[in-house]
Amino acid sequence: MSELSPALRERIENTLRCLAVDAVEAATCGHPGAPMGLARPVFELWDRWLRFDPTDPAWPLRDRFVLSAGHASLLLYSLLHLFGFDLPMREIERFRQLGSKTPGHPEYGHTPGVEVTTGPLGQGFANGVGMALAARMARARFARDGAGPGHHHVYAVVSDGDVMEGISHEAASLAGHLGLGNLIYLYDDNQVTIDGPTRLSFSEDVPKRFEAYRWHVERVDGEDLDGLRRALDAARAQTERPSLLVLRTLIGRGSPNKAGTSKVHGERLGPDEARATKENLGWPQEPRFLVPDDVRAYVAERGRAKREERERDEATLACWRAAHPDLAREWDAARARRVPADLTEKLVQGLEGREDATRKHSGSVLQRLAPVVPWLVGGSADLAGSNNTTLEGGGFVGPGAAPGADPFAGRNVHFGVREHGMAGIANGIALDGTFLPYVGTFLVFADYMRPSIRLAALMGVRSVFVFTHDSIFTGEDGPTHQPIEQLDALRVIPGLTVFRPADAVETAMAWAWALREARGPVAFVLTRQKVPAFKREAPFAPADVWRGAYAVREPATSPDVVLLATGSEVPLAVQAGDLLRERGVAARVVSCPSVELWLAQPAPVRRALVPEEGPSVVAVEAGRGETLRRLAGSRGLVYGIDRFGASAPLPDLAEAFGFTPQALAARVLAHLGR
Repeated sequence: MSELSPALRERIENTLRCLAVDAVEAATCGHPGAPMGLARPVFELWDRWLRFDPTDPAWPLRDRFVLSAGHASLLLYSLLHLFGFDLPMREIERFRQLGSKTPGHPEYGHTPGVEVTTGPLGQGFANGVGMALAARMARARFARDGAGPGHHHVYAVVSDGDVMEGISHEAASLAGHLGLGNLIYLYDDNQVTIDGPTRLSFSEDVPKRFEAYRWHVERVDGEDLDGLRRALDAARAQTERPSLLVLRTLIGRGSPNKAGTSKVHGERLGPDEARATKENLGWPQEPRFLVPDDVRAYVAERGRAKREERERDEATLACWRAAHPDLAREWDAARARRVPADLTEKLVQGLEGREDATRKHSGSVLQRLAPVVPWLVGGSADLAGSNNTTLEGGGFVGPGAAPGADPFAGRNVHFGVREHGMAGIANGIALDGTFLPYVGTFLVFADYMRPSIRLAALMGVRSVFVFTHDSIFTGEDGPTHQPIEQLDALRVIPGLTVFRPADAVETAMAWAWALREARGPVAFVLTRQKVPAFKREAPFAPADVWRGAYAVREPATSPDVVLLATGSEVPLAVQAGDLLRERGVAARVVSCPSVELWLAQPAPVRRALVPEEGPSVVAVEAGRGETLRRLAGSRGLVYGIDRFGASAPLPDLAEAFGFTPQALAARVLAHLGR
């Protein structure tokens, strides 16, 4: 490519700066400073280095660009517009307005070309690590002789806030440990946060920290193009270390009175300073949202060149497809998330009546899935043996790989004790689009993962979160490890589907739903302890699990009470129902493996099984149970736990907390006034 003239480059950079100024002024809020300070290095990255096709933002061979510093969204929006993505200028003019494609922070699936939803700092950092890991795993699995998928790079812009957040420490540590040489991060080291200069709260040597994480580190003046190019060349040459380019930039570059201060970080410049900034940059005051003709012409030509580059890459990919048709079919199947037509039958066969912990049922189902869903990959936060999340025979990623094996060819990832980073990395793997990730830990540590789970739901990505040790029946580890409120906390996240299965059949159908039906993240909540088998006496088909609730027992007469239970409390409710029958109380017993799926059923279906009028509803769950109140209704009862647990053997805990058939039956009788 020909070298830009200094004058045209300056106009392009000032176009980016002034679009940010104009959009923030029009919205009367926003973050103009980071786009102004990053205009030069980020445009250089997009112009010279980044591979993409603006007409096809989902092109699988593209490089990924993650704006972890999501407050710099206007820089990304302006680049997307200039390079020809489907983001017209009217959307930039409507920055932060209802219904626009330019929200305050970038949102995946909402704005063409946005790879990931960012804003909560550190999340994009971890997502990028997941994307890079997925690329290396795809290359190991499918590429041959330097051709095939997985050869792209993952670039990100990260800020002071990103490298402060704990999730970035976890993700950076694992990225360095795994040697993700396809990962290149530009650190916007402008030394300013919203509250003031970073020295108020931050004095560590970030480059040395990343060197200790086994990253390749380069220090660059953000305005030094030659230095930046040398640094990017050096980073791209790395094959066994991720790279951090520490860019010293000036936040709000061009603003005569606010550049380099926190006043340009999270506030508009204001009319007077906006006018002074344009004057300082030699930019016309009007029209607003100006893109000079020569700027538009140059960037449009670069967009066409990017499309031509794609055509060359596709020609190479076609040769790979011809040479390796089996691998190409496997890759296509993975990208399309294809599963066998008889998947549910394969998973549930022979499971009825098996007695075990649901975490062990889940592990058994995973082994059935392994050969028929080869694009399923996962791991645990140092709890794989407890979570039962290892795919046997699937090989390990990283140092655990077999001698002589490609360290990225395996399916099992050791995430270490890094729950938050693990969840963010899983979302990045899912966003890459080749593999479907699952990750596991104890339910009580869902609190560490919640921000990443929330963003998975916001983006609608298909990450699977496997939580075990789901109640006080974790036992002797005590209240620090016994979840009480975590199940409710997961259920209130919009877009997250939660399963708490009661036996092997429900567990298998939960996995089947995650693989065949899910359009967003799924969480499994599984027991540590063995759960008694129970007999389904009411008519049942495995697909009933996907309704979210179904009858396990139907009395011979109209029910006096409906016992609705989840997970390990379903056999408890069955046993209590037997005791109630001896007292002349007819009980319908309902298993509710997924509250979300049940509430999505038509109202007549729900009322027929769990009535709003007539028999009282008693909802039973060994946790807080607040999310079951909607099912119990105003006349019903939630039989749960309203305090923290205790360290004791399981039988003692069941007795102390009232989770025995006798205690439950007695409480139901009292509720009914019998």
